[in-house]
Amino acid sequence: MASSSFLVLLFLVLILGLGRCMANQIPLGSKMTVQDNHTWVSDNKTFAFGFTPADSIDQFLLGIWYAELPGDRVMVWSANRNSPVGKDAILELDATGNLVLSDRKIVVWTSNTSDFGVQNAEMSDSGNFVLYNNTLQPVWQSFSHPTDTLLPGQKLTVSLELTSSSSASYRGYYTLKMLQERTSLSLGLTYNLPESYNELKVSHTNYSYWSGPEISNVTGDVIAILDESGNFGIVYGESSDGTVYVYKNEGGVPSTGNRSIDRLVLRRLTLEKNGNLRLYRWDNDVNGSREWVPEWAAVSKPCDIAGVCGNGICNLDGSKSNASCSCLPGTSRGEPDSQCLPNSSLTVNCDPQQHENSMSQFKIATISQTNYYFSESSVIENYTDISTISKCGDICLSDCECVASVYGLKEEKAYCWILRNLEFGGFEDPGSTLFVKIGRNVSITPGRNSRPSGGSPERSNSSRNRVLVLPIVICMSALIGFLCFLLYYSLHRRRSLKKAMENSLMVSGAPLNFSYRDLQSATNNFTQLLGTGGFGSVYKGSMGDGTLVAVKKLDRVLPHGEKEFITEVNTIGSMHHMNLVRLCGFCSEGSKRLLVYEFMKNGSLDKWIFPSYGSREIRDRVLDWQTRFLIAIATAQGIAYFHEQCRNRIIHCDIKPENILLDENFCPKVSDFGLAKLMGREHSNVVTMVRGTRGYLAPEWISNRPITVKADVYSYGMLLLEIIGGRRNLDMSLDPVSFYYPGWAFKEMTNETPMKVADKRLMGIVKEEELMRALKVAFWCIQDEVWMRPSMGEVVKMLEGSVEINTPSMPQAVLELIEEGLEHVYKAMKREFNHCSSFAITSQPSSLATCSYSTMSPR
Repeated sequence: MASSSFLVLLFLVLILGLGRCMANQIPLGSKMTVQDNHTWVSDNKTFAFGFTPADSIDQFLLGIWYAELPGDRVMVWSANRNSPVGKDAILELDATGNLVLSDRKIVVWTSNTSDFGVQNAEMSDSGNFVLYNNTLQPVWQSFSHPTDTLLPGQKLTVSLELTSSSSASYRGYYTLKMLQERTSLSLGLTYNLPESYNELKVSHTNYSYWSGPEISNVTGDVIAILDESGNFGIVYGESSDGTVYVYKNEGGVPSTGNRSIDRLVLRRLTLEKNGNLRLYRWDNDVNGSREWVPEWAAVSKPCDIAGVCGNGICNLDGSKSNASCSCLPGTSRGEPDSQCLPNSSLTVNCDPQQHENSMSQFKIATISQTNYYFSESSVIENYTDISTISKCGDICLSDCECVASVYGLKEEKAYCWILRNLEFGGFEDPGSTLFVKIGRNVSITPGRNSRPSGGSPERSNSSRNRVLVLPIVICMSALIGFLCFLLYYSLHRRRSLKKAMENSLMVSGAPLNFSYRDLQSATNNFTQLLGTGGFGSVYKGSMGDGTLVAVKKLDRVLPHGEKEFITEVNTIGSMHHMNLVRLCGFCSEGSKRLLVYEFMKNGSLDKWIFPSYGSREIRDRVLDWQTRFLIAIATAQGIAYFHEQCRNRIIHCDIKPENILLDENFCPKVSDFGLAKLMGREHSNVVTMVRGTRGYLAPEWISNRPITVKADVYSYGMLLLEIIGGRRNLDMSLDPVSFYYPGWAFKEMTNETPMKVADKRLMGIVKEEELMRALKVAFWCIQDEVWMRPSMGEVVKMLEGSVEINTPSMPQAVLELIEEGLEHVYKAMKREFNHCSSFAITSQPSSLATCSYSTMSPR
């Protein structure tokens, strides 16, 4: 009796379970209409499939959205997002297994699954709408046809892409997809011009403005996936170790499984209309309300996105988070909120035979502090021998194919790109100038067409008007003169008070607080550019008493208030050491943040130790060994100061010859120390984002280990080797034996023949004992294991000879190269270097990789 009761109970459980499995299945012949207002809902009630109103009146979209969330429906997939249907539309899963959307008997969309054996459909708990065959295998699924959203567990393969929805205010559209290179894949965001642009026969109609991690030489499938824990990464191969994170949340590993989503946390990754890829999390309690909260975005600044202003110029506000658009001269907006559209005045019909006669029809509009995104196919020529900025515009004016040119500096060398079209938009860049060719009668004012001015035909009352105006002008002149006197008196008194305050600050040693206008005047409106770097641009200036200064305009400053900024500056300014560049003052007005440093007459160290660099005067002068050795010791003392002797330990993160400045007596001073305290997350949060220069980066940056002051020790070791050898550590112009200096130098050091690796320009005038000591210190500094590297204080003692130095072991990076075979590595890197040398490097944001001879590294 007990056995039969158990069988009955088991039978009831099986029946109930089967009923549950069949409950949300959609059989063949099922229909759905707009007027019925019916939806197919997932078993867990999270997602709904059906018709939802579009932006237009009486227009509807077929798609998937979150069923039970309050507020506007958030679509995660749509079959017809660019072709909305009317109120008579019908969706049917017909007898052949084909899912068909029709509007007044016109087929708008279909799954194309006729005769594939489809038996039923299901709206799954994961947000995936699936058509199954009789063996319960998916025949078609929405996850394999994504629109603009990726859900947890949804795979983005090499053949798929996310595409932003169209908008009346945006000309082009954005995609997220795998970008295929010769030997690697990377996940990238791309701006695409509209299909109508192909009629202009433009060969390159897209531009990649953001790329995720690069995957090289992989086997097996490569997918991008968002997992249930909020991690977004690229998974490749069969092993779980083959995961590269784009964004890593606390805990969890990206999985390729198709598990149901966690009902407790809803997430979605959406490619928005403005071109940004953003990860959202549903929060049930945000200041008392329930809403989507952004967890991560691929691009932190809107102007880093190409095409965000059409072909216009993107300008950031003071918070660096909101952008406004200004149109180029000769262009306009079709509607108030739309993007800038090309104007016929920018289109030059190039006929070389008639060009000289037509040159008078055009002129050049200059847009200062502006750069431009452009593709390789847009480039006519790149000139590197430009003597003046204005010459770059003159070249464009004389070239009938040119519509614009871009001037700027790269590693203190001028470039001038001549462009045949303007497609992807411009952005603010203090070190660049944009020249646009426009019609002679077009206004220079961006976004407006000029109107010819003419005299008034009515002149009969001019004499009478002149009589009436004269007394008014006299009275107004007297009033203006009085106001000018009051203004002069007020300014004179304010300047006197300010000067007194500055004198008191100078006595106390605190940095001076300059106004932006003062620094504009001191630098002649920022005209003499000394160089650019990761933190901003540096300009030469002269104060009222003739003192020369270097003024650095900071980019990407943290959005803290003026009081907090001044506090941080005073902290850095209070650090005084003879081997640190002195901070003389600062400016903090609105969104403007500038730092004023003492001017270093002899510039940066790289100009003096590397051959064929800089002016002829510098090339002909070689630093003797004694000067180099003293520079090495003094630089180590400066780094040791902010590592070990300050109240708050500072990690420099970018020790290299370009950041070691020399005064008139060749006394070295470390520059840019402490700037990480003032910069944004992408610069200061050194644990999560690599910062520095390739060739000087410590291994822990690459292996995601914690970053300590020992990262600076590694960079100093690479710098010390370059001081000894008078060359870059990697020089592809040399032979396979000596192209990688650390490997060659270690070999000669162990063979006790260090004189072979000293700078040949020293003609053997080197103290061999000091040379051997410097080589040992350098190789102790570049050990892969952090604990094996000495502190900077110990480095100073070893260089000074006050402690004995043991022979260092071979660094792991050098060992790996030797085991692989230097000649083999040399040939492989030579091929890569030749490829980089022949590749046309366009003017791009810093997030895009370029080939650089001076920063290539075998690491």
